[in-house]
Amino acid sequence: MSLPAYDIDRLPRGEHAFPGPLRDQLVAAILDGRKTATSSLVEDYVREGEPLPQVGDLEVVLDSAGRVVCVTRNVAVVVRRLGDVVDEHAHREGEGHVDAAAWRRGHESFWTSPECVAERGDPPLVLADDTEIVCVTFEVLERR
Repeated sequence: MSLPAYDIDRLPRGEHAFPGPLRDQLVAAILDGRKTATSSLVEDYVREGEPLPQVGDLEVVLDSAGRVVCVTRNVAVVVRRLGDVVDEHAHREGEGHVDAAAWRRGHESFWTSPECVAERGDPPLVLADDTEIVCVTFEVLERR
């Protein structure tokens, strides 16, 4: 498969978690191929006035120092209820979750962390089975 033409300076920046140990872990998992999926809250896109990710979207992944480490392309995008995230997606996230229940505990902890709550602002978000999640599967096109 040939690479699409793109201008790396114009691509959206992907920041997995906040700078620090978790981001470093996630970026390492992306670069070594363990992490081929990610998740986010639909509500965060709504609050930021941003469109949801689409298949084919390209993104520049940044490390904790803000350096470009790779370019990814979305190969699948599915909106699911939090209660309907499947084990396969949990495994593709490359964070060692044994199943969707473990994935949910980890992600709820992150999404309700003081950093996420402060970034999201008011009104507070309450997570429930019906909370909509964007599940993205991606491929690395280029490493930097």
